[in-house]
Amino acid sequence: MADRWQKCWDVAPEIYLLLKESESLEAARDVVVGYLQSLDWTRQREAVEIDPWDYVLFKEAVEGLKNLFSPRNERAAKTSSLEYLWEAAVSGDSKVADGFVDEFFHLFKAVKVQADVYPSMLMEGMEVPDFERYEGREAAERRSLYLDEMGRRMDGYLARYRSGLDPDIAEAGAQNKARILSILGGDEEEWSDWRWQFRNVFKDADGLALIKEIIRLSPEHEESIPLALEKGIPFGVTPHYLSLMDRDPGDLDFALRQQVFPPLRYVQKMIAHRVDRKWAFDFMREYDTSPADLVTRRYPRVAIIKPYDSCPQICVYCQRNWEITAPFMPSAMASVEKIEAALDWYADHDQMMDVLVTGGDPLVMADDRIDRILGRLAEMDQIVSIRIATRTPITVPQRITEELCEIFGSYHDLGRRSLSVVTHFMHPREVTRDTLEAIRRIRVLGMDVYNQQVFTFANSRRFETAALRIVLKKIGVDPYYTFNMKGKSEMEEYSVPIARILQEQKEEARLLPGIFRTDEPVFNVPFLGKDHLRAWQNHEIIAIQPDGRRTYRFLPWEKNIVQVKPYIYDDVSISRYLERLRERGEDPQDYRSIWYYY
Repeated sequence: MADRWQKCWDVAPEIYLLLKESESLEAARDVVVGYLQSLDWTRQREAVEIDPWDYVLFKEAVEGLKNLFSPRNERAAKTSSLEYLWEAAVSGDSKVADGFVDEFFHLFKAVKVQADVYPSMLMEGMEVPDFERYEGREAAERRSLYLDEMGRRMDGYLARYRSGLDPDIAEAGAQNKARILSILGGDEEEWSDWRWQFRNVFKDADGLALIKEIIRLSPEHEESIPLALEKGIPFGVTPHYLSLMDRDPGDLDFALRQQVFPPLRYVQKMIAHRVDRKWAFDFMREYDTSPADLVTRRYPRVAIIKPYDSCPQICVYCQRNWEITAPFMPSAMASVEKIEAALDWYADHDQMMDVLVTGGDPLVMADDRIDRILGRLAEMDQIVSIRIATRTPITVPQRITEELCEIFGSYHDLGRRSLSVVTHFMHPREVTRDTLEAIRRIRVLGMDVYNQQVFTFANSRRFETAALRIVLKKIGVDPYYTFNMKGKSEMEEYSVPIARILQEQKEEARLLPGIFRTDEPVFNVPFLGKDHLRAWQNHEIIAIQPDGRRTYRFLPWEKNIVQVKPYIYDDVSISRYLERLRERGEDPQDYRSIWYYY
């Protein structure tokens, strides 16, 4: 028997014997599922003999295993997890990755009420008072001391993720800014001018040479960025955003660099699909959900309009990398005729009550063009909400001028219509004094600002997103969505297991006050749109692939309204994710409960 399987069979010897003694796969299915059902019923009858928190883990693992061993799910996932288990029991091993073995090790541990969850990473070594022994003020005081210690331990993690408002970080940014201005031949007044920021975006070979005068690139980025530029793959970094990075690549600016410097594998994938990228990379199938040019519609009462299909700064993992052009290319701006035709579409559709003006980044457009679009939408009685999707408060905060805000204010008419801004802060380091001032100008109008964070490998460490939520509330931005990274093949280095986003919500965000955790974890289902990750009624695990990836079935949000087929998704390997965290200096033990989120 291969050594790697021994841990599985040691924790669940009954399952091992049932598998080993089965003469066929179907015989193994019958006896193992029968064992799980019997064990489940035994636990249900004798639940008083198992702690309730252990019972929850047991129940979810049993349901998960029965899902994995279902022939119906095997057909959907195009693999049989049970067959690999059976082969391993009978012959000693099977052709699967270690991550596959790890998944079943933890599933078996949960079934045997041995899940490696308690004490949690936050509670290790802490004496938990037996609150049942106390009451009244004494109970309250003991609980308060216990909560104080929990808060101090949280602070130990949160302190790792300092924002751009931190005096030391702000001072480093000021020095970077001075160096950039010296190299570009600019001054403070020009730095504060968004037009100057736009003119000096680093987006070509000359820009790359300047970047390398300002900061040092990693060996991978030294190779990948020139290749991207040579092959016409969009690339761009604003002077403001570059000033947030450290001179040398390191842990503190890792998330920022990952935003804009493409990995080599990403560039190679984009090159391989240069001709067919509209079909290969259109993960959300916008091609099939566009009833008119510039318009995308997936929901009954809202649609998006995309008048400008690029940004001053290009996010590597952009959902629309199949159509985004390089910064400020003339072709990025839709013609007046196309924009007016798209606005006519909204005027003709009384069902629309909410419009998301997005792109690309619509705030690249001139003020008069923005004014025209908002003015047309404001004339439509059915439109009661207009949202502007932009990352300029982070990439070019200077763009949020008093003049632009005057335009915003003229269409924000409470009682008739609301205007709001939706943005993408990814990391606390992106929050600076300039950004705070940009948000203040919007908020003084009475407008709301919402954040949609994309949960990537670069910002997925323990309490990293919690730190972002805290600093966002400080500057008046409400957490809105936490997006699971898109399941696109070229984005694999950015992807995070679904289990990690669930773990973050339950173990980190949950510890913050309610107003700091107002966001929803969501997964964007191709063609259909956002699906909540918070509960099994929206998704279920149906397989473990040989390489250790979980396969999920996502059930459409409208499943009780219309008949829509589910979406099958192969996730990122938890085992590989934890190994990558180890490579970043993290202790995988801090994440050990991740295996028990499905």
